[in-house]
Amino acid sequence: MATVNRIVETESDRRALLRFLETRPIPLTVTMTDGKHKTDKQNRLQRQWVMEIAAQLGDRTPEQVRGECKLRFGVPILREENEAFRAVYDRLVKPHTYEEKLEFMMEPFDFGVTRIMTTRQKTEYLNRVHQHYSAQGIVLSNPEDLKFGRAA
Repeated sequence: MATVNRIVETESDRRALLRFLETRPIPLTVTMTDGKHKTDKQNRLQRQWVMEIAAQLGDRTPEQVRGECKLRFGVPILREENEAFRAVYDRLVKPHTYEEKLEFMMEPFDFGVTRIMTTRQKTEYLNRVHQHYSAQGIVLSNPEDLKFGRAA
């Protein structure tokens, strides 16, 4: 069976997960992560910033920026906090060159990084992206301005 991810936010979700586990044959491995799954607002902000960074740098596509951010900022966060991610990443991706790792982060491979983050991890990721590119003079939309349609 493939990996199954369940987000448990309510007591009903918890009961559904327990019922699901009772149907699974043994042996099995269960990995749990504390925290809430990343939000749609965080995803929209990430997409907005990737577009802004690519446009201002002018020498790479938004997909290339997305891949660079996943590799430079996302992978270290997850390798530090997620044992299952670290094991798979270290076995499949880590032995490769930097350029090959970038390819793994982008389409068509699109190695899962930000999509498995919790809200806290995604916040840390976005903070690192903002700090890095702002230090290079890249102007990124303020998340508060996006609420009111005032993006840069």
